Amino acid sequence: MVEPAQAPVMTDVARLAGVSHQTVSRVVNGSPHVSETTRARVLAAMEELGYRRNAVARALATRRSGALGVITFDTVLYGPVSTLYSIEQAASTVGMGVSIAVVERISYEAVERALGRLQDQSVEGVVALAAQLDAVDVLTAKLRPVPTVFVGGLLGGGSAGEIAPVPAIGIDQRGGAARATRHLLELGHRTVHHVAGPADWLDARWRVEGWHSALTDAAAPVTTPEAGDWSARSGFAAMQRLLASDPGLTAVFAANDHMALGALRALDEAGRRVPEDVSLVGFDDVPEAEFFRPPLTTVRQHFPEAGRRAVRLLLDIIRPDEAVRFGPEANSDLVPTDLVLRRSTGPA
Repeated sequence: MVEPAQAPVMTDVARLAGVSHQTVSRVVNGSPHVSETTRARVLAAMEELGYRRNAVARALATRRSGALGVITFDTVLYGPVSTLYSIEQAASTVGMGVSIAVVERISYEAVERALGRLQDQSVEGVVALAAQLDAVDVLTAKLRPVPTVFVGGLLGGGSAGEIAPVPAIGIDQRGGAARATRHLLELGHRTVHHVAGPADWLDARWRVEGWHSALTDAAAPVTTPEAGDWSARSGFAAMQRLLASDPGLTAVFAANDHMALGALRALDEAGRRVPEDVSLVGFDDVPEAEFFRPPLTTVRQHFPEAGRRAVRLLLDIIRPDEAVRFGPEANSDLVPTDLVLRRSTGPA
């Protein structure tokens, strides 16, 4: 009978990497007190041996689970999915795992059950993806005793000290929307119409505010937005309503790229060329945006940076004695956006 091979242990990794057992332990636990050269050598040895840390033994020794929890209400839309992936990647960089609890509906009971699932896994802290105002209220009430960082719409156009009742990281929705609107005005368009997101979404509210402020600052006419639900189908219907109310419109800012895709279809069916007759800007820069016809000018959100900042902020709360480094320090809770110019916009 062939004896099963024993799983490699930390001393095996140390021997292969030519370092001490303590150095391997520091790498496994994400300590910053290891040179990058040594860390790379240890990680290569772990990969070669197929070493996997024993999470139970580590938790008993350090009284830390090495796990972060994430509570999210929606994992289907591009923004929440990208944010979730970025958080997982940032946590992995410092050797931490992520446990995810998806809440099907916004209620105190549902959040309490989700939090219970995460606490059963002994997470050290929670990152909450709160895109809707009701979700923020429920999460703030239920997560107050737990180290928590919010990511998403809570901050979308101001600093944490001005707006967020809890530690939070946001992407500059307001600034991105204003920049998109100014771009269209600078091309000579008299005004810019808006296909907005759902009114209960914080990101949608920030984008409306940015659009409105850019028009006001330029003394341009402010029209009434047409709202969608983030889907291409709703963007198609909203664009049809805009064309019915103002057949001579020349510029539209859509609150996300999927609604912009629907708007493109509506414009095509109405015989309006983009950008010759109507210029169109989206928001998100989904991977498909550059393959729209024409390629879509849009606002790019930097989800990896938001995830990195969120994990660092949470670790600063739960492990204040450890200096966790992800690269250059950020000087703001608000991650900037970029305007990506493509062929869907042109002179009036």
